[in-house]
Amino acid sequence: MANQNILIIGGGPAGIEAAKGVAAMGFKAILVEKRDRLGGTPDEAQYAALTPDLRDAETALNEMKAPLEGNPNVEVMYNTLVTGASGSLGDFTIKAIQMGKEVEIKAGAVIISTGFTHFDPGRETQKYGYYEFDDVITLTDAEKMLKAHNFVRPSNGEKPKRVCFIQCVGSRDRRLGNEYCSKVCCGMASKQAIEIRQLLPDCKVFIFYIDMRMYGYWENEIYWPAQEKHKVNYVKGMATEIVRSGDKLLVKGEDTTLRRPMEIPMDMVILSVGMEPSEGTKQMASIFGIGQNKYGFIETTGGPLDTVSTSVPGVFAAGACTGPADLEDSVSMGGLAAMKAMIAVRQADAVPA
Repeated sequence: MANQNILIIGGGPAGIEAAKGVAAMGFKAILVEKRDRLGGTPDEAQYAALTPDLRDAETALNEMKAPLEGNPNVEVMYNTLVTGASGSLGDFTIKAIQMGKEVEIKAGAVIISTGFTHFDPGRETQKYGYYEFDDVITLTDAEKMLKAHNFVRPSNGEKPKRVCFIQCVGSRDRRLGNEYCSKVCCGMASKQAIEIRQLLPDCKVFIFYIDMRMYGYWENEIYWPAQEKHKVNYVKGMATEIVRSGDKLLVKGEDTTLRRPMEIPMDMVILSVGMEPSEGTKQMASIFGIGQNKYGFIETTGGPLDTVSTSVPGVFAAGACTGPADLEDSVSMGGLAAMKAMIAVRQADAVPA
């Protein structure tokens, strides 16, 4: 008889949604999380508000996690790292280390939801001065400041009067090998620009972009309101270098609309960094023998018609471990992976021994 437990690796939005779906259908969800709390990147990176509705992130995550608390069909294993796996659909044996102790987990199917990591803008080049200038920060740095309602220049603690975002840092870059669009950066920059304007009405905010990529309803939910209501300045241009000029940062590049060089002084520069596969994603792909695409994300096998099945029967993937994804994508994939995992176990159980 196939094991009815569904193991979920990673307690971010996709993993939480998968666990909720599994539990609701009467299967047992075993949710493994490397940290001591659930929530994934939105919690770990201290997101202030969700894109695009600007809803308080902590409140939303708490509501999402609530159905797991005290649920007899859910076991959450905190501070746990998966180290090995054997077996096949209906009878997986997973080895893990929990609080320094080796443990063994039995499951009929596995869902991997190990998420992504943010691109390190100082890893390959210092043209943006991320490790050189205190006032050059990333979207995640800015998010923490906005959550604390304290958006100030790191260099001196003063409120900035001029702030700009530089888009596509670590995305759409053939030289780096990251040719893909990270999907959420344009929306996050627009959301943060609105928040900065709300917090600091006298601060001028600029977004330098190759082209803004708003999909679905984001166009009307954040892009146009940012310009028309909150007076955010969108500049089609390429920022190529950041240098210090007195106590300011000088953003050099090209205004591609006017076809002329630009040098614009700023108090702060926010780099809109893209997504890359997390170390956990790479490790799980190796442990379970799952195919990866050329960027290192887990490769699903069904194209647009099946976004969660992997090359190993009984092992599914959900969320940004499969490639750039926003919260809506991640939650939807978590629910789909749960359904497919349970179906796979039942079908395995129906096959005569």
